[in-house]
Amino acid sequence: MFTGKNDVPDPSQVKLIVTAKTRAADEVVALTLAHPDGRRLPDWTPGSHVDVVLPSGVNRQYSLCGDRWDAQSYRIAVLHEAEGRGGSAYIHEELTEGTMLALGGPRNNFRLVPSEKYVFIAGGIGITPMLPMIQQAEMLDADWKLLYLGRARSTMAFLDELAEYGDHVVVLPKDESGPSQLEELIDGPSADTKVYVCGPQRLLAAVERHCAAWPAGLLRLEHFAAKAQGAHARDVPFEVELARAGLSVTVSPDVSILDALQNAGVNVLTSCREGTCGTCEVPVLAGVPDHRDSILNDADRASGNCMFPCVSRSCSDRLVLDL
Repeated sequence: MFTGKNDVPDPSQVKLIVTAKTRAADEVVALTLAHPDGRRLPDWTPGSHVDVVLPSGVNRQYSLCGDRWDAQSYRIAVLHEAEGRGGSAYIHEELTEGTMLALGGPRNNFRLVPSEKYVFIAGGIGITPMLPMIQQAEMLDADWKLLYLGRARSTMAFLDELAEYGDHVVVLPKDESGPSQLEELIDGPSADTKVYVCGPQRLLAAVERHCAAWPAGLLRLEHFAAKAQGAHARDVPFEVELARAGLSVTVSPDVSILDALQNAGVNVLTSCREGTCGTCEVPVLAGVPDHRDSILNDADRASGNCMFPCVSRSCSDRLVLDL
């Protein structure tokens, strides 16, 4: 993708055309995208996102929220963020049907794992990855429910589509039901139930605190923005050894691993540079990563088998990467 001068183009990138732009709710538009020649698009699974490169070069990630069995089109939905960096403003105010956009992916950091029961909790635009998950749960005849939080019904996208699921869906607009209390929404942990949550950072942080004592693997979150991180584990240079390239690179405290590698002429595919998209994931062969991404769960972090060099660093003097 092209979010910086050293960024490496995504070989999976395709040019798609916007075939429809529709209003999904107040300040939310849905875009349908297709190949200009009608070609089949890459398959995807519930929880997947795509990297969207706007004509200005701005790169953003959006969850796929359409029908995964439709091989000719993708659907994404975009919230107009007043305090954003301009991507959503362009999509809402300037982008028109017929515009060509470059897309990378799809990639999935929020996979729907097998379970007898599911609880889906969506806050605002966090409903987007939940739609295909619900479709999958229905196909598998799993027991599920959706708790959909928002400011008001007018701001909550896809309510018409969700209505067909009846009492599986609980809609909780704040202006009607007041602030939602997590202890009332989330039961205690159950081995046969997976809980999936997506929405604003304050919701995710509250859920993480509420479920901090749960066994690993029962709670899964997706972050649309980077989580706040504490100080680096260490503020001294460290070595990154590339096992396949036979190269060693020194990473200073003020330079990311990704930039150090790219400055040394090593091509690493990247996109968001915030530790949220998963594009730059690399396997770790030795050493202890200082994980600073918003993707890996506690078990993945403890294993130390992979890392995201756009934001993560090292707890050890040396890291060996499978590059």
